[in-house]
Parts: sequence; structure tokens; C-alpha cells
Amino acid sequence: MHTYGALFRTPEFPPLFVVVCAGASASTIGGLALATIVFAGTGSPLLSAISMFGPAAAQLLGATLLLSVADRVPPRAALATCAALSASCLALLAIPGLPLPAVFALLGVMGLVASVAGGVRLGLLTQVIPADGYLLGRSVLNMSVGSVQILGFTAGGALLAVFPPHGVLALASGCQLLGAVTALLGLRSRPPRASGRPSVAATWRANARLLSSAPRRYVLVALCVPNGLIVGCEALFVPYAPTHAGILLAAAALGMLTGDVLAGRFLPRAWRERAGAVLRLLLAVPYLLFAAGLPLWLAAMLTAVASVGYSGTLVLQERLIALTPDDLRGQALGLHSSLMMGMQAVGAALAGAAAEITGSAAAGMTVMAVLSVTVTLLVAAGLRTPVPQPVPAH
Repeated sequence: MHTYGALFRTPEFPPLFVVVCAGASASTIGGLALATIVFAGTGSPLLSAISMFGPAAAQLLGATLLLSVADRVPPRAALATCAALSASCLALLAIPGLPLPAVFALLGVMGLVASVAGGVRLGLLTQVIPADGYLLGRSVLNMSVGSVQILGFTAGGALLAVFPPHGVLALASGCQLLGAVTALLGLRSRPPRASGRPSVAATWRANARLLSSAPRRYVLVALCVPNGLIVGCEALFVPYAPTHAGILLAAAALGMLTGDVLAGRFLPRAWRERAGAVLRLLLAVPYLLFAAGLPLWLAAMLTAVASVGYSGTLVLQERLIALTPDDLRGQALGLHSSLMMGMQAVGAALAGAAAEITGSAAAGMTVMAVLSVTVTLLVAAGLRTPVPQPVPAH
């Protein structure tokens, strides 16, 4: 499978695509609205950053407690239930005057739900399309998220200029409900990928199997830590440019979209390993310049260039699948997703703390970029082990 046409002719890929777009729309406009509310109420870059990426922090907890659900429940029902639960949390967040502890408690619930949804969704992708089409399919889903973020951050800024942030959160809740309905109507019923009941113990056992392999550990670190640190840079866009954060966020989404198109559609297999290493460095290097005090147009351009580097994760995800047995793929991809989102929350918190200590959002970005480059270089040697290649479907 090498073309977008073939991908979208696959019967269940279009509804899965809609589910992903609906969830991305909800998180994009909802996160921007919530960060705006928190920053206006507290004036704290740290709390604003955590509120925008707050659900990601709880995904680390979900990865240790709930991920066995990803392979042990019917995927259609699980996706619909997760979307409905997220819609309910967003509806509660839309209530004006909600105390800050309640806000963060709801963000925690959303993170736990998202940890399960990520594993179910990515595991289902490996069933909907053949193995040799995974990179293309995953890149298209990434592209859809990037496109939605470009539109969502732009539209979110416009919506916040016209409507109160709480009204925008209600709209985000409606997006999640659309995803729940699409999952129920567009996906066929499937049995669980693995036998047994989901439990905390089952999650721990499977995670132990996944982490027992050194090659998989290197892949997971490379997938999650450098990216999470750079998301910390993005979490500082609101305090960096309070009235133009939407422009920087849209530029980041545009760069991510461009990278996914190039890597998913045009990058030959023989070049993927080398290109992946370059892309992972590209992700961080442009942010080293932010401490110089950049005009908005240059900051946006560098942000877009850096975000092309996110496509380096596609090569790593393909490697993770090749290193993982079939009955663990949902949990492996869910673990990657949860660890990545959790590291994004850690990155946001670290970046917010760095900005408060230094008194400068730009300085905080530079600190995070240095850390990201350092981790990328440290794990490079562990990513050179050859892995089995997927067998093309006939």
C-alpha cells in the first residue's frame, strides 16, 4: 500500500480518520481555551502550560494501570466509550467558575481515558491496514492531526475573540461526541486482540515484557523524551507571545504536517534510518535561537522548520512494531503514546519552571532545546540494531 487513494479505499480507515480528527479538534480548541482561562486567572506560565497539556500527565499513570485494556476489549466499543467520557469532562470544564483543583482533577481523568484510547486506536490501525501500509497510514493520521491543529489553533484564536473560553470548551465537547458516534456507526465489531481480563496486574506483566528488550527501550526513549521536551517549548507560546500564540501553534502544526507528508509518502525505505536521525535533531535545534529575542515572523518560521522533525517518530514507530509480537502491539503503541504524552506534560512543567526561574519564556525554550539535543545524541547508538522488515501484503 503506497498511495493515499489505496489507503482511503480501505473500508474502515475513513471512519477511523474521522475519529482521530474529532479528538484532535477537541484537544486543540479545548486546550487553547483552557490555557487562556488559567493564564488570565493566575498569570502563571507554569499553570498555563500544565493546563494546556494537563491530560498528558495522567497518561503516565494510565500506562502503568490501564493499558492492558487496549488489547483485551472490543476496539469499537472502547473508542466510542473513551470519546464519550472525554466529551463529558470537557462539558464539565465549560462550567464557569470551576475551582482550579477541580479543573486539574478533570484533566487527570481525561488523561487516563486518553491512555486507553491511544492504545486501542493505534492497535486497531494495525488491523485495519496491512503491515506494509502502517507508515503511510500513521503519517496520514499525523497529518490529519497537524491539519486540524492548524485550523483549530487559528479558528480557536478567532473563536476566543468572539466567544467566551467556556463556550469554546463546550464546542470541544461536541467534537468528542462526534467521534463517539462515528466510531459506533463506521467501525465493525471486532473481538479483543488478546485473551484474558484487563487488570492492573496484566498491564504490569505486559509492560515488563515490552521493557525487557533493550532495543525496544531505546526506541521508547527516543520516541518520547526528545519530543516531550520540545513540546515544553510549545507550552510556552502563550507567555512568549500572549496575543499571537495561535500563530506560533499553527506554525508548529504546519511544520508537523509537512514532515508527515514528506516522510510518510516520499521517504524511501533505504533512507529512513539516516533521515530519522537528522529529523530528531532538527526538532530541537531551531529553538536554540529563541533566547536571542526573535521577531514574531522569524519565530514562526523557525517553529515550522523545527516541527518538521516530529516526522522522525514515524520511522521509530515502524521499528517498534517490527520489534513487538502481535498480541502486544496495542499495548506497545499505547505505552508509546502514553509515555510520549506524559513526557509532553513533564516537558511543559519543566519549561514553565525554567521560564519562571529565568524570568523569560524564550530562555526556557532554549533550555528545553539543549536537553532534547542531548538526549537524542545519547540514545543514537542504541537505535542502530537491524530489525525485521514487514512483509508486503499480496
